[in-house]
Amino acid sequence: MSKPLSGIRVLEVASHVFVPIAGGVLTEWGAEVIKVEHPETGDPYRSLVTSGLHKSYGGVDPSFQFTNRGKQSVAIDLKHPDGRELVYKLAQECDVFLTNFRPDARGRLGIEYEDIRRHNPKIIYVRGSGYGARGYDAAAYWSRAGFAEMFTPHDADFPTMQRPAFGDVVGGLTIAGAISAALYGRSQTGEGSVVDVSLLAMGMWQLQPDIVHAKLEPGHSTKAAARDRKATWNPLSGTYRTRDGRFVMLVMLDADRYWADFCNVVGRPEWIEDPRFVDMEARKANSRVCVEMIDDLFATRDYADWCRTLTALKGVWAPMQSPLEVHDDPQVQANDYLADVEMANGSSLTLVTSPVQFAETGAVPTRAPELGEHTETALLDLGLSWEDISALKDKGAIG
Repeated sequence: MSKPLSGIRVLEVASHVFVPIAGGVLTEWGAEVIKVEHPETGDPYRSLVTSGLHKSYGGVDPSFQFTNRGKQSVAIDLKHPDGRELVYKLAQECDVFLTNFRPDARGRLGIEYEDIRRHNPKIIYVRGSGYGARGYDAAAYWSRAGFAEMFTPHDADFPTMQRPAFGDVVGGLTIAGAISAALYGRSQTGEGSVVDVSLLAMGMWQLQPDIVHAKLEPGHSTKAAARDRKATWNPLSGTYRTRDGRFVMLVMLDADRYWADFCNVVGRPEWIEDPRFVDMEARKANSRVCVEMIDDLFATRDYADWCRTLTALKGVWAPMQSPLEVHDDPQVQANDYLADVEMANGSSLTLVTSPVQFAETGAVPTRAPELGEHTETALLDLGLSWEDISALKDKGAIG
């Protein structure tokens, strides 16, 4: 089976993570993504190694790789009139124009929707932004949408900070899905369209249980309140510490269905008929003692031992793993959620594959491009001659 977006061409004029990572996802779904970069500086995200914000391993920047997997890099100076004309010619051959440049930059460079549409009326024009088309990651997604407030303990001196590109990667996946929907819409109407996705909207969408309830329950959206884990309605839904200081999580929401099985698997069959724990209502009424007994039980054995034991459970549970342990997770390996990708220098880098699979087949990512690696090939495909390309290089329009 061919990939669902085979034959779709995307022209990307974007930088950093939010929006570019959408292009990376599209390559795994079969699209051809042409990334336009400045001939000298390239995507500024490349330079974060030099500034010390990114780590390089044998000349490879993993962050740039996972964001720009599978793309072609074409080095064009958009400020040069001839360079701008090349972008218009590329746009004529593409189905999607993808950007996160701000409105003032899009206007100066002549790449607003109206500019691109003049050269390709059927193009899908996609804008990613921090706050919306009428107005990054840590600012718009984490702070402004409410995550920092909700994930910071009530007694903390400073807000909890997110992990790198926390909203960017989810937002990029959303953009990829939106592009697919817009392409389907065009197949029905024959018309192009404008698609807008912002990090603020993404953050609000993900935090909507709290945002919706905030107006209904005064105080709901304040800092995360101190939580008494023993005052729970369901002791089979919570986190427990093992003897060696690790944790396992139980997520058995329909606890009456799984209580007897849990008791048998963990070696406490006498708990099944204990009147304090016989059903949900009883366990809720006696939650403190129930949690304390389960706490004491998990404290008797190490994490690895409990992981082996709990595999027999019929209910849902999970080990609390580190990112390094995820690499060896049998579920990750069985489902091809990681892939080893050969880099330009011959080394190998393990990347997370896009989370959507088609025809029960894991994605097979390829490396990100070197700066300007595909400039000549792309321009030759447009019908330019080697003499034309040489002249454009002399003018500084391309790299």
